[in-house]
Amino acid sequence: MALILAIMLGSYLLGSVNAGIVISRVFKGEDIRKHGSGNAGMTNILRTYGKGLAVLTALIDFGKAAVAIVLARLLVENFALGLPLDVGYIAGICAMLGHLFPIYFRFKGGKGVMTAVGVVLLVNPLALWILIVLFLPVIFVTRYVSLGSVLGAASYPVITWILGRSLYDTLFAVVIGLLIIVMHKENIRRLCTGTENRFGGKKGG
Repeated sequence: MALILAIMLGSYLLGSVNAGIVISRVFKGEDIRKHGSGNAGMTNILRTYGKGLAVLTALIDFGKAAVAIVLARLLVENFALGLPLDVGYIAGICAMLGHLFPIYFRFKGGKGVMTAVGVVLLVNPLALWILIVLFLPVIFVTRYVSLGSVLGAASYPVITWILGRSLYDTLFAVVIGLLIIVMHKENIRRLCTGTENRFGGKKGG
């Protein structure tokens, strides 16, 4: 139990290292949350600072989730713990919570899409590739990043179930999907009212 709690805390603290906030402060001397949409994610970084820093943001937010899961699995394997589920689920959820509600930045982080991509790649890679094939074109055609993100989040549990994965996989997918959807509630409202900003616009998303 102590090891699991340590994994949960460590994953949360690692997830709390929000790349968008750190990068904006290091490279621009300001807080990205004071620009554009006020969100500390890749899309707002892209609109505010350009492609280079956006790519760096995406890589870090993606990578921290993957690192949290890999380290958690190595620890469980090293201590030969017999768990009924992949500890990657626990580490992944905690890393996402850290990204969404970072303790280092007054619990105001990003919306979790790139971090979720890193998590899903490690726990259900086939589902991730299906989601990319289905919904990346939606983003390019509509130029609504939020639309592709929300549709992907809603579809993730369904695809997991269709693939015949375990109950743990499906429940995990539901939690991840709900977190993404809830964090995009304002985007959903703007999509419904036709006021959402398109990819390539000057204001956040």
